[in-house]
Amino acid sequence: MPEQNMLGRLLVGCAGWSLGSKDFAAFPAEGSHLERYAAVFPAVEINSSFYRPHKPETYVRWAASVPEHFRFAVKVPRAITHDARLRDVDALLDRFQGEAGMLGDKLGCLLVQLPPRFGFDDVLAHAFFGQVRERFGCSIAFEARHASWFSESATATLRECGIVRVIADPAAGQPGEHQPTSDTHVYVRLHGAPRIYYSAYPGDEIARWRSRIDREVTAGRTVWCIFDNTAEGAAVPNALELMRHEVAPLGDLGGVESASPNVTAPSE
Repeated sequence: MPEQNMLGRLLVGCAGWSLGSKDFAAFPAEGSHLERYAAVFPAVEINSSFYRPHKPETYVRWAASVPEHFRFAVKVPRAITHDARLRDVDALLDRFQGEAGMLGDKLGCLLVQLPPRFGFDDVLAHAFFGQVRERFGCSIAFEARHASWFSESATATLRECGIVRVIADPAAGQPGEHQPTSDTHVYVRLHGAPRIYYSAYPGDEIARWRSRIDREVTAGRTVWCIFDNTAEGAAVPNALELMRHEVAPLGDLGGVESASPNVTAPSE
């Protein structure tokens, strides 16, 4: 029977901290959108960094706006992943580290997402992830969308580099079941299905994801669960529902007996 201190951590959030008027009642009335968001959720994924750089002082301000337990995931700029295609990116990574690195200990993860036609390159992967590791001490989540990145050799490379393969829904490019590449971290990105970025997840799907996540947390892993179905405001209510969902009965956790997972968020 696992000890209580072996439980992992659940970091639920959205791709961005925008709050729609229909969601206001679930958050404090005062403060910036980020301050109000961070009073309820324990994490957020910054996607805007993919499209444009943010000033170091902006990241400093964001870090100062959230509680100590709060964590940011930051998406690596497209200038690195899509334009340069991971090659000759030292200067770009230096700039990005000088910006996102200002989050300090509240930088919990980097998200690297590759274009759908970007195939696996072992030498390039080792070189790039080594460059990232030299600059950042946080975990690195990786969302590839080409089938070659799900091969046995690619899986081995990601494990060697200490990279967390993203569990994506829908799972673009993935030919079979998810093969994890980390024993300590899980990163889930729920894009919305059947209509990506738009569709809300129904209650039974939320329950299924929560049950799956609970197993990982109970096994001692840190689990990020990010809702990316933001186009019509489905992310916030879906994330709230997952956080508030009753933890799966012990009998549904594959025979594992344990206390409830540690959802890192303030009490309501």
